[in-house]
Amino acid sequence: MIRYPALIDGEKGAYGVSFPDIPGVVAMGTTMDEALLNAEEALRDYVIETERVGDEPVPPSLIEEIETTVGSALVSVPLIRLSGHSVRANIMLDEGVLAYIDGEARRRGLTRTKFVEWMTRRIAQMGG
Repeated sequence: MIRYPALIDGEKGAYGVSFPDIPGVVAMGTTMDEALLNAEEALRDYVIETERVGDEPVPPSLIEEIETTVGSALVSVPLIRLSGHSVRANIMLDEGVLAYIDGEARRRGLTRTKFVEWMTRRIAQMGG
């Protein structure tokens, strides 16, 4: 999976994410989680638009090469290309794990499928 280095900064209620390799591609959120999910979407939109006009996306720098500024944290954002086509995935889960998934999905107003998709994207953002 391709990951782009990004800088996140801000304070409670207002966070921003920028990509040092891609000036002008930024995202905001009221929480760090929201800002990172929005950054993933902004990165995906950048790649889609860049490829649509026939250009190649800028390759990501090594995270070790990125300098941080005071007040910002270095993170990496995964490039997750969505196909728009759902596929069935039959999996077996421990019943306790499934009960947790269902409870969290209800609490967040999501379907089980949308919660698992959200959770997977979140884990990818953390570098899992």
